[in-house]
Amino acid sequence: MELIGARWRTSSRSSGNTGNCVEVAANLPGVVAVRDSKDPTGPALTFTPAAWRAFSADLGGNRPR
Repeated sequence: MELIGARWRTSSRSSGNTGNCVEVAANLPGVVAVRDSKDPTGPALTFTPAAWRAFSADLGGNRPR
């Protein structure tokens, strides 16, 4: 999938200067893309917006177990 026009932002959960950063692009229609900031030309994972919301809610502990 081409991610032309993606506006990447670093996650607020990234660990500062240690290089362990995740970038997210949520400005594309119907898709949320995630990549490793250390490899911006490498592969990116893509999610539907609903799947991304469920995934990120679960990471934040906002989902009942």
